Amino acid sequence: VLAVPVLFKQALENMETEEGKSISLRCELTKADATVVWKKGEAALQASAKYEMKQKGTVAELVIHNAEPEDA
Repeated sequence: VLAVPVLFKQALENMETEEGKSISLRCELTKADATVVWKKGEAALQASAKYEMKQKGTVAELVIHNAEPEDA
């Protein structure tokens, strides 16, 4: 049985926000509930008070709270 690869239906877009505000990054996948790992460079982000990960169906979302220039 061949596994169908999970692809992006809608890729991430660059977004801007003000320092100290929250920002939401979203992408849409071709397969519901696929495993999504959010990374900054090579480092995987972990859920915390700063990083909130959500996933519903094919849409994965990362919310960055209290954004700082280092979050770019």
